[in-house]
Amino acid sequence: MNIIETDSKVSMKTVSSSIGHLLLDMGKITDKDAERILKFQKEKSMRFGEAALALGFVTMEDINQALSYQFDYPYLTPDKASFSNTLVAAFDPFSKQVESLRSLRTQLMLRWFERGFKTIAISSAKDEDGVTTLAANLAVVFSQLGERTLLIDANLRSPQQHKLFKLNNNHGLSDILVGRASIDVVVRIPSLLNLSVLTAGATPPNPQELLNKTTLDELLASFSEQFDVIIIDTSPILGSSDAQIVAKKVGGILLSLQQHKTSFTDTQDAIAACRGLGIEVQVALNAD
Repeated sequence: MNIIETDSKVSMKTVSSSIGHLLLDMGKITDKDAERILKFQKEKSMRFGEAALALGFVTMEDINQALSYQFDYPYLTPDKASFSNTLVAAFDPFSKQVESLRSLRTQLMLRWFERGFKTIAISSAKDEDGVTTLAANLAVVFSQLGERTLLIDANLRSPQQHKLFKLNNNHGLSDILVGRASIDVVVRIPSLLNLSVLTAGATPPNPQELLNKTTLDELLASFSEQFDVIIIDTSPILGSSDAQIVAKKVGGILLSLQQHKTSFTDTQDAIAACRGLGIEVQVALNAD
């Protein structure tokens, strides 16, 4: 890698997305460090990142973070974000758990979104089956793929997405449905490219009636023109008909099952409740 001297500073001649330049911009190395790394790199015929690691100037975490910027694959470090650490796709995108999420993303792309659908509901048989975290992390991995992604919290009984993303929940979906807010309440997540979130908003006394409104159909139609992928977090299927109402509008639902926790009977009942309404069911098994 060629360098030029400018006022005793080291500047890269390569494009701004080079690992060396990114590490400099991130403050992970100094100009003096870069000089030593470049010399060592040439002596050992190594890549810049490998040389920086070998010399102890950076960590693997630093390299991964630089790579995420280089390939437009943003993720966050826990010390630099206020999001919940359950958003593993944002904090630890190279883990086996997130690899499983990417595999699920691929299955959904092939089995659902490639067929022309833009929206899918996510639910579970009962509470505590990991729906909220699955929906949020799926939204993150879809956005990392470059898809303009919208995550909607339609669990109007016990909303949680605003907690994961540390967002204000004063106005959200419920407020739009009753005409007290506009789509301006959708929040773009600046630190994660292509991801936006619509929180649930005020908890209403009549969630089923609100979700049944044609206003929701119109809202989803409008969103489908702005986003490539829309993921809707919904209430548990066996607790109310909220999830079926939403899933019927979009045509399909992803059922979250918790390994060693979700019973076979509950799973069968939830699937039957959806299929009885003509809703296509996909299943995601979450390991402990």
